[in-house]
Amino acid sequence: MRIDKYLWCIRLFKTRNMATEACKKGHVKLDNSNCKAAKEVYGNEIIQVRKNQINYKLKVLDIPPSRVGAKLLDLYRKDLTPIEEFEKTELLKYSKDYYRKKGTGRPTKKDRRDIEDYYDSSSDSES
Repeated sequence: MRIDKYLWCIRLFKTRNMATEACKKGHVKLDNSNCKAAKEVYGNEIIQVRKNQINYKLKVLDIPPSRVGAKLLDLYRKDLTPIEEFEKTELLKYSKDYYRKKGTGRPTKKDRRDIEDYYDSSSDSES
């Protein structure tokens, strides 16, 4: 089975096109080497996928006949992703908390006052 189809079948990507694009961009590695979307996948191979700033590491246990349900995923792959990868994303989430959300528009009057108070207090401490 093609690697893009395999990644779609085990529900790592929502569409097969997304899996193909990830292969083209070099986000998918088969046994530590970049691969094209048409690369064949066999049992006991290690796949590394970079998705949403997480480096997933999966072991191919079996080839599914078609896209499988979420409950049956463990029959076809074993997740070897270290826990530290998921902890990194938690840290990134906290570091982005102080930024305004994208698309919220201009700051409100209260936001502007808070920003001005922050800058006033920081300039007072420098003097």
